[in-house]
Amino acid sequence: MTGTTGTSEDGPRVWITRTAPGAARTAEAIRDLGFIPVVVPLLEVRPLEKAADLDLGDVAALAFTSVNGLIFADLTLRRDWPVFAVGHRTAQAARDRGFTDVRSAGGDAEDLATLIAREWGARGLSRGPGVLLVPGAVSPSADMAGLLAGRVPVRSMPVYETVETAVQTPAAFDIVLVHSARAAEALTQCLDPLTAAGRTAVALSPQVAGPLEALGFAALRIAARPDETSLLEALGNPRPAV
Repeated sequence: MTGTTGTSEDGPRVWITRTAPGAARTAEAIRDLGFIPVVVPLLEVRPLEKAADLDLGDVAALAFTSVNGLIFADLTLRRDWPVFAVGHRTAQAARDRGFTDVRSAGGDAEDLATLIAREWGARGLSRGPGVLLVPGAVSPSADMAGLLAGRVPVRSMPVYETVETAVQTPAAFDIVLVHSARAAEALTQCLDPLTAAGRTAVALSPQVAGPLEALGFAALRIAARPDETSLLEALGNPRPAV
């Protein structure tokens, strides 16, 4: 896999490690900020085969902790459930797939759990026998059942798996942008501390930054909020062209 760069050779090169198609959106955004994107995803998303005995009869609402969870929309024609999304991009993705009753937590998994717990009672969902269905990864990074334990009945439903890609570290980069803890763990396996020592890492959250600390980056920045806007703000300003 080759990196994607802008037409100018001025400005810091930012290695974008996130999965497609989000990587392309991030590349466009940082190019507009004056950086040079180097798109080399560390992970890829693979949809799981549709379950033959899919039973959604007890589902009262849906929760999506990432855009990738919207793979679920390919498994059913129903769009009448209330939907709770972790952030605005995931919420818009749900609307784009035909869901109309969509609420965004505008944050991380804890913010999503807070929103769901509040709305579960306010909407009267607690009066029925239904559960909150959380379509997501085989090994999800967010434990929604744990976050909502004792408040909302949760059933997780794997609809995709995230696997590491067989890629090599880009030959030239100044900053590495890391969107998930899984990507951070993958980065520790392919990047040696000697290479990291002279470079900067920018992480979406403290959880994402955790595995990166062992690599000894020259600087490790963490987004003020776990969203794309804050992550890009943490990049700072590109250095002036010489």
